[in-house]
Amino acid sequence: GNFAEALQLVMANPDIDLALLDLHMPDSNGVSSLQLFHQRFPAVPLVVVSGSDHRDDIESVMNLGAMGFISKMSPSKSMLSALRMVLDGGIYVPPQLLQQAVSKLEPGMALNDKRSMRASKYGLTPRQLQVLQLIGAGMSNKDISRELNLAEGTVKIHVAAIYQTLHVNSRVDAVETARRFGFIAENGEEEAEDFKPAGEA
Repeated sequence: GNFAEALQLVMANPDIDLALLDLHMPDSNGVSSLQLFHQRFPAVPLVVVSGSDHRDDIESVMNLGAMGFISKMSPSKSMLSALRMVLDGGIYVPPQLLQQAVSKLEPGMALNDKRSMRASKYGLTPRQLQVLQLIGAGMSNKDISRELNLAEGTVKIHVAAIYQTLHVNSRVDAVETARRFGFIAENGEEEAEDFKPAGEA
């Protein structure tokens, strides 16, 4: 189908759980069409499929309201996992693309406290820790983008990286895991149990 048919389908079924759109589907203008879709249907979670693996495309798509970015080269199992994550309220970016995006976005902030160093040991960057702390404070992605002066799409990419690093699928699980392992404070407690990254026995 084409972009016009996709719009008609959603208009006829406004209560759909998720929309999966090709970034370069017939009669689509790429990111402009995604922006139009999100403006018309802001409550519909949007996942974008693309043959592109450029990090600028990921950031643009996330800034326009998408909750997921899937490469056409991803295996079907990964695609299904991504869709389940978004349906559960999560954010998805393929791991190989996520690393590219985060390396561009991360400003090289200093590790200047115990929590930052602990989080870094297990794969979280200083910026991701900031985002995680604000999630723990109950902030939305939009609130976090204002607080840290970041684009909302940039915040979404950091959230996706946090999910993958902590092996969780939701904000609640991310905060619970971070508190359990001492990445963010809980009732003033400083001690934390050991956290083993994936691949360690």
